[in-house]
Amino acid sequence: MPDFNAMRDRLAEHPVAETLIGLCLLLFAAFLADFLVRRVLIRLLLKVIDRGGRTDMDDLLKPAVGTLARIAPAIIVHQGIAAVPHLAPVMVKLTQNVANAFAIVVVVMALAAAMDVVNTLYSRSPRGHRRVIKGYLQVLKIAFYAIGSILVIATLIDRSPLLLLSGLGALAAVLMLVFKDTILSLVASVQLNSNDMLRVGDWIEMPQVNADGDVIDIALHTVKVQNWDKTITTIPTWRLINESYKNWRGMQESGGRRIKRSLLIDQTSVRFLTGEERERMRRFLLIDDYLADKAAELERWNAELVANGRDPVNMRRSTNIGAFRAYVEQYLTHHARIRKDMTLLVRQLQPTETGLPLEIYCFTSTVAWGEYEAIQSDIFDHLLAILPEFGLGLYQQPGGADVARALETLRAA
Repeated sequence: MPDFNAMRDRLAEHPVAETLIGLCLLLFAAFLADFLVRRVLIRLLLKVIDRGGRTDMDDLLKPAVGTLARIAPAIIVHQGIAAVPHLAPVMVKLTQNVANAFAIVVVVMALAAAMDVVNTLYSRSPRGHRRVIKGYLQVLKIAFYAIGSILVIATLIDRSPLLLLSGLGALAAVLMLVFKDTILSLVASVQLNSNDMLRVGDWIEMPQVNADGDVIDIALHTVKVQNWDKTITTIPTWRLINESYKNWRGMQESGGRRIKRSLLIDQTSVRFLTGEERERMRRFLLIDDYLADKAAELERWNAELVANGRDPVNMRRSTNIGAFRAYVEQYLTHHARIRKDMTLLVRQLQPTETGLPLEIYCFTSTVAWGEYEAIQSDIFDHLLAILPEFGLGLYQQPGGADVARALETLRAA
């Protein structure tokens, strides 16, 4: 058997070699502790996860646990450096300070990784889309990094952290300038969340920054919007408080999307209906009752005029645009994809040089973009096609073909 006492006596004659061997053993112990602790922690974590049936938690917790496990070699170095022979006290103290600083960095990084885990788990919860906490967690990260930096510097220079903190008062103005955007974004995030003004998944429009799409991420400093052309617009969080934008969440939650579009009627085609035309229009089931009620109302009105000896010019008569307006209203009322519990109007707007606007104002029973456009197109396809049945025409500015036909007519005449 080897004589360890003799070997130790021989090494004592060579202090440099003894110090190097001690350092090598310390480093080996640190690496071994790092390897074993991380392997043990990860395996224990996997066993706990397997029992709970949450296989997705492994990927979430592995960064935080793996980072925290690296504190083991720092502890080994801090405790073992004093046992290395022939090492100067200054070097021992310096090494211990570096090990302590490394441990602080590890803890801060583990806490930052834990904040990511909290954010991921919260975003999967039912409240995750209503109240976003990512901005608050980022503020906590900044606080952890700031406190960690102060502790690391204080540990390396072997001074109390209070001495460093006492000097921060003179740097307050500089810090306010440096963290101006962070402070503004924090205030904006608090207001957005407390007033429930914005959620992930909301469709917003902000023309001043060319944003029109779904919110995909709400962070401390920025809000990301995926536009309908699949581009990404990044908006500073504070701008959503200082400037206006449109949030379509109310429409999506109501279950109905508004149709607001006008038919431009050629005003020269508006006229009174003859008795023959009125009877012919009664074949439209949707306005049969309207025509009967209107005829009875006009008959009573006109009978009173005659009885009072009024001039026949004061008599009231039905118009083709009035019949068409009643038809459109009944058509929308009987449409299966139009909401009956929401506003439904067919109204005339102020006449313009481009015709008489007949506006359709109603809500579809779906908020899906594709279905909404299909319903709206089907409605106006039908109205455009049936418009001539009422003797009405759409206003359209003359084009080249119209001019050519007019010239041919003049030449033929």
